[in-house]
Amino acid sequence: MRLISLRVDGIERLGVVLADGSAVDANDLGPPVPPTMTALVDGGDAALAELRAAVAAAAPRTGRPIDAFDLAAPLGRVGKIIAVGKNYRDHAVEEGVAPPSEPLLFAKFPSAVIGPDDAIEWRASDTSKVDWEAELAVVMGRRARDVPAAAALDHVLGYACLNDISARDLQFGDGQWTRGKSLDTFCPVGPWLVTADEVPDPANLRIRCSINGQAVQDASTRDLVHGVPALIAFCSRFMTLEPGDVIATGTPGGVGAFRDPPWYLADGDEVVVDIEGIGRLRNQCRIIEE
Repeated sequence: MRLISLRVDGIERLGVVLADGSAVDANDLGPPVPPTMTALVDGGDAALAELRAAVAAAAPRTGRPIDAFDLAAPLGRVGKIIAVGKNYRDHAVEEGVAPPSEPLLFAKFPSAVIGPDDAIEWRASDTSKVDWEAELAVVMGRRARDVPAAAALDHVLGYACLNDISARDLQFGDGQWTRGKSLDTFCPVGPWLVTADEVPDPANLRIRCSINGQAVQDASTRDLVHGVPALIAFCSRFMTLEPGDVIATGTPGGVGAFRDPPWYLADGDEVVVDIEGIGRLRNQCRIIEE
């Protein structure tokens, strides 16, 4: 299933994209369907099964065009966003470093999360070097602690597109990455969450990014240094992964900071992250003048 979060009168509600591309508000399917993404995550496998049954029963019913809905990030309540640095070989090469032997983890704060078509915003007085990073996001569906790689995918609810927007001047100036990665609006996610059963092999997906229609990143998740099972196993060794937590798996080469000359996002730029089998995440940049 493709799960969406809908904004209705300022309240987020759960929705589902149907096979014909239309969408339905889960609240219109009636109880016991979970009304929000948070309720779905909290309800675990039973809530997901209830939603599947309700969608199957409603299949003959025509949904509304998805453009009729205001989409939020398809996450609900987020506890942790664990991001992974230098996790594609070509990205490490463009930085002039060796790929890390173990996953290099850092945090993005949940307050940075926005949805599809929401604006990526920053103050010109705060940063002038804003960069893109197309990434596959893994959303946990089950609690995971000391999970072996062989069982790791059993704990995944689904996958989404994520853009790890980065203020490079803050990131490199601080010497650690949290502030430069966590400005408000610097974590677009969407357009929907594709449940894990529809992505049997997250290690073989084409991942691309374009700026104003120009391709800047084009790779495959098979080029990950540490794949999704290994990342879940590694993270869960050191911290408990809770349902709803997000792992941003890293970005391939082609970011702006390491181009010659460097290329940074500007006011009005449209950024599109496109992942095979997942979807297309679009956002426009807006610089706030003071």
